[in-house]
Amino acid sequence: MPLLGMGSIILEDENHAVDLIIGAFEKGYRSIDTAEAYKNEHVIGRAIKESGIPRSEFFITSKVWTETLRTGDIKVAFQKSLERLGIDYIDLYLIHWPVPDKFVSAWQTLTEIYTTGETRAIGVSNFKEHHLKAIKEVSDVIPAVNQYEHHPYLTQKSILEYCNKEDIVVEAYCPLGRAKNGVLNDSIITSLAKKYEKTSAQVILRWHVELGIIAIPSSSNAKRIAENIDIFDFELTEEEVKSIDALNRDERVVVDPDNFTH
Repeated sequence: MPLLGMGSIILEDENHAVDLIIGAFEKGYRSIDTAEAYKNEHVIGRAIKESGIPRSEFFITSKVWTETLRTGDIKVAFQKSLERLGIDYIDLYLIHWPVPDKFVSAWQTLTEIYTTGETRAIGVSNFKEHHLKAIKEVSDVIPAVNQYEHHPYLTQKSILEYCNKEDIVVEAYCPLGRAKNGVLNDSIITSLAKKYEKTSAQVILRWHVELGIIAIPSSSNAKRIAENIDIFDFELTEEEVKSIDALNRDERVVVDPDNFTH
């Protein structure tokens, strides 16, 4: 699984979205994150096909939505994701949110899908430590990945340490926060950007790499998409990594997984 991936692009203009994704492929992206709920799997599938790049070079992640956990058939939803993507296997399939009273049985269903070989790995998204422990109590299959909100203002050290201990790969969505929380303009970040002649986003993404966390930034701007993957020609010092760690405010830009209503 690549250290840096591409979060889903959700645009009204499908042709524009396909062009952006193919442009990202040309810059070196091979990991693409999508989900049943994003309603863009068909766009990603089209971009993969039109790129001319072999399927085997890509790492495709998708997720099963909460409504399916509550009232639907997860196996049917999985097959529909395969069809929309136009591929015969998904590299990583995740439970999108830990729906109370549903996520444990949903995990058991994912393990059944895993045995078919139609997904190469299974994992979870937005799971806290207590959710992961609930799965561990009933299944010998440990999630390969836990994808959750992680950025300098929300470092969630406890869950990171737990995942590292259990050999669960951590993947960060919203790794750059969002414009409203201003992490890109933090003085610590901007000073490091000036030092390394990089953007603030590049510094934050490099910080994720130094922590061993996979990041999947999203952007609809071709220039930023290109910049986001250009982070492998510099390194942060241990002290600089710690200085970014210290920015934590426990400040979310997405709902707390214990309080979501969707």
